[in-house]
Amino acid sequence: MSGPGVMPAAPPAPPAATGPESARGPAGSGVLGQLLLALVCGGYAVGAVLGWGSPRLSMAMGDFGLSVAAGVAAVSCFLYARTRDSRFRPAWILFGISSAMASLGNAAWGWYEVILDTEVPNPSIADLFFLCFAPPAVVGLLVLAKRPVTRAGWVCLALDSWLIGGSLLTLAWSLALAHTADIEGGSVSYAALNLAYPLLDIALVSMILALHFRRSSAGRSALNTAIGALALTVLCDALFTSPLLHNSYRSGQILDAGWFAGSLLLAYAPWVGRHRESERGAVEEPPAQDARPGAVLPAGHPAIAAHDRTSPISGSLAALTPYLAAAVCTLGILYNVVNGRSVDRVVLVTACTVVLALVVRQGIMLIDNITLTRELAHQENHFRSLVQGSSDVIMIADPSGTLRYVSPAASGVYGRDASELEDTELSAHIHPGDLGRVVHEVRRFLAADPALEPTTRIECRFQSGRGTWLNVESTVNRHQGGLIFNSRDVTERVRLQAQLQHSAEHDPLTDLPNRALFTRRVSQALSGRRSSDRGAAVLFIDLDGFKAVNDTIGHQAGDELLVHAARRLDEAVRAGDTAARLGGDEFAALILGDTGEDRAAREGHIQELADRLRKRLSEPYAIDGNDVRVAASIGVAFAEPGQNAGELLRNADLAMYRAKAAGKDRVVLYAPQMQADVVRKAELASRLRSALNAGEFALLHQPVVDLTTGKVAAVAAQARWRSGQGILFTPAEFLRVADNGDRAAELGRWTLEQAIAQAAERHRSGHAAPVVVRLGARRLLDRAAPPYAVEALLTRYGLPSGGLVLELADSDSSVPQDALEQRLTVLRRLGVRIALDGFGGGHAAADALRRLPVDILKLDRSLVEGVVESARQHKITAGVLRIAADLGLQTVAEGVDRPEQVVALRTMGCTHAQGMAFAGHLDEYRLRRTLTHGNYALPAGPVVPAPQGPPHAAFVPAATGGSGGPGSEPPGAGGGASLVTRRGAPAVVAQAAAAGMPRGPRSVGPHHETPVPPT
Repeated sequence: MSGPGVMPAAPPAPPAATGPESARGPAGSGVLGQLLLALVCGGYAVGAVLGWGSPRLSMAMGDFGLSVAAGVAAVSCFLYARTRDSRFRPAWILFGISSAMASLGNAAWGWYEVILDTEVPNPSIADLFFLCFAPPAVVGLLVLAKRPVTRAGWVCLALDSWLIGGSLLTLAWSLALAHTADIEGGSVSYAALNLAYPLLDIALVSMILALHFRRSSAGRSALNTAIGALALTVLCDALFTSPLLHNSYRSGQILDAGWFAGSLLLAYAPWVGRHRESERGAVEEPPAQDARPGAVLPAGHPAIAAHDRTSPISGSLAALTPYLAAAVCTLGILYNVVNGRSVDRVVLVTACTVVLALVVRQGIMLIDNITLTRELAHQENHFRSLVQGSSDVIMIADPSGTLRYVSPAASGVYGRDASELEDTELSAHIHPGDLGRVVHEVRRFLAADPALEPTTRIECRFQSGRGTWLNVESTVNRHQGGLIFNSRDVTERVRLQAQLQHSAEHDPLTDLPNRALFTRRVSQALSGRRSSDRGAAVLFIDLDGFKAVNDTIGHQAGDELLVHAARRLDEAVRAGDTAARLGGDEFAALILGDTGEDRAAREGHIQELADRLRKRLSEPYAIDGNDVRVAASIGVAFAEPGQNAGELLRNADLAMYRAKAAGKDRVVLYAPQMQADVVRKAELASRLRSALNAGEFALLHQPVVDLTTGKVAAVAAQARWRSGQGILFTPAEFLRVADNGDRAAELGRWTLEQAIAQAAERHRSGHAAPVVVRLGARRLLDRAAPPYAVEALLTRYGLPSGGLVLELADSDSSVPQDALEQRLTVLRRLGVRIALDGFGGGHAAADALRRLPVDILKLDRSLVEGVVESARQHKITAGVLRIAADLGLQTVAEGVDRPEQVVALRTMGCTHAQGMAFAGHLDEYRLRRTLTHGNYALPAGPVVPAPQGPPHAAFVPAATGGSGGPGSEPPGAGGGASLVTRRGAPAVVAQAAAAGMPRGPRSVGPHHETPVPPT
């Protein structure tokens, strides 16, 4: 900056071209041509001065040398006109004709002097050719000139030419031509011939002078060279016709060097600047409509550029040309008066016509000036109205940065009068935070090429009259070394953009950063960290029980709860940290690292913060007069070197889901094993997709034993998966993968169909034990499944409806209970038995017992474990069994693994049991042997009569994979630990008692399950 102003005092000049290309190429070849031309002309001049060594050679060089030079000019002009197609082509053709005439004239002159060795007659054929030299040249100059576009322009061009020509004629007639015309003894033809040369030269000189100030902007170098060549030729002609040299002239003298140089210059003229034109194109003339008086041309227009390049001296000389011509005419008259001569009639007539032409021209110019003045006034009023009525503020600043003009719109935009801003520094009104950027942009703009960058845009804060800062956008243009600012207030637009940006990056409900902004800040934190800093951490937070809030007291209350939770989260983190809502009831927090702590201390601090946050989020929320409680599961992941934002967020997400799976309302730190578990589960899920189609699933059955008689009352079906790699997966492993989605539905349909098909086959073989199939309530009402799928399968495979027991695997509160009740009622009417699984494991099962039509109650494993050791557990289980007896339901105890449990349950009134105390899961072959070869022996003990149930077939439930180890030997399998009766022998219980076996819990090994042969 120069002083306090915004703009530099003078823009720096563009750098000059450097390097080898600036010294070679087209410019270099042009200099070489000029040097060669100068050497040839100089050599000819030296030869003319020295007389060429002999009179004969001197005459030959003076005649035929000039003929050759003029011929070269003619060939050059014709060749250029043939190879270039432009509007100047006729001019070069005319110049070629003019040079050809000069060449023929000199050749004829040499024919007389050199070949015939005689004196040239007067007049001769050479004079005819020489007289034909000027007219084509004059017309050619007219073609090269800038053409007028109006009649007044053509009249002015003719008047200017006559003013120049008439003045020269007056002066020349006074000095020499009158004497030439009065030569005694001369004929009229001789006098006319002597006058023709100077008159044609005067006409040619008049055109040269008139067109010098009207030459076209296109091909300026070629036009200047051509004018110079013709001017040199005319000068030599004038010297030749003057009384001083006319009588003493001989061919080969120094005067021929001028004609020789003029011809070679004309030969060189059309090729001047051809390389520059081929590279960037010649600047064409503006169209005629753009050149009319009063036309407004856009900035950067070629006509304006050409006008800007015109020097003030050239413009002044062009304006003074008519007056100079009149002065020359006056000098011619004064010359006659001073010498005491009477004014010649030719001089008088010529002078009168010159004065008349001057008066007419001045009248035309006066009319044009009046018209132009009116148009300028009209345009000035027009533009003044535009400027003053524009809603934008227009300011003009000089090179020092001082405001010289401010439009009246400033009062409405800035709240300040224009007079208050004028003559002040622009920098004083720009916000200090934006001033450096504005100065830099202004300097860059002023240094740029105006043709490539005519305008620029600058946005900054401008001080208003109220002392506030307005966001102003300005379009900047150059103006006489300074700048024009066209400014408008964009404060509302900037504010709206800021609001849209905020809305795009923040959650609309809680106003916390959303997922996109949170991810970007995590990326910034990771990229800004040092590689050794592992302190940054991400907390993933999920509100446990939020869905119940929406379902019970409404979504509006849920939204209010989320707002309160977001406020608590935002208050819990530091100012430099980021709390965000990712969607739904999921939140996150970015805790930046503290390089002053070691990793162990940092992890402890973060875990303590997360635990405090969990407790804070779990506190009651006062919503609509109610105390609403939710818990929080939080996963924590620490940044590692080389980790990106996606990996860090994924790790925190995995830790949060591990916290929910571990019982919710807790904080879990991420461990690499979590990712390994996810990968293993994904691989297992991928293999499970094709397991059903590949036939890798097999169906096993576990007997359900009547505790009164020991008979097999039913068989519980359960799927086992032996993968193609030979790995046997229990339901606890693969059901976690197929817990939801299409795979679970497909597996459920397969299990139901296979269980009904195999049960029907056994029924036809005489084994009528019902089959128990575990089925989820949601699957029973799945709209994607075919309607009446159970009934259709029973009909297809021919299984009586009493041969099927459906065991409800869960009682999800989200399942519509009315629809479920209707569906179960329909199935019970068909004869299908309904068992309720997992009774005693939660309040949901008790609610299902109250509403749903069930026949069998399956005790949860928690009611069976400890029934012998714990008196309290014994009483609880006995109470549940009494409830079932009062309701007339059959009962099944699952996971009965020890004889003591069999005795205790039978004593409390349990009707059926399944577990390792009788048998594990059996394949189809071993199951048929069990159903064929006898009953299971029951351990001795007091027996309480079983409560009477409804008069239908005995009960059935399905195992859930929790009956201990995989399978004991079935009856007759040869196992020594079987509880079956073999040929009426006492049960193993008696053997165990006799052998002193402990009656406490026994471990069940992992290899007791019946092997499933690979398919």
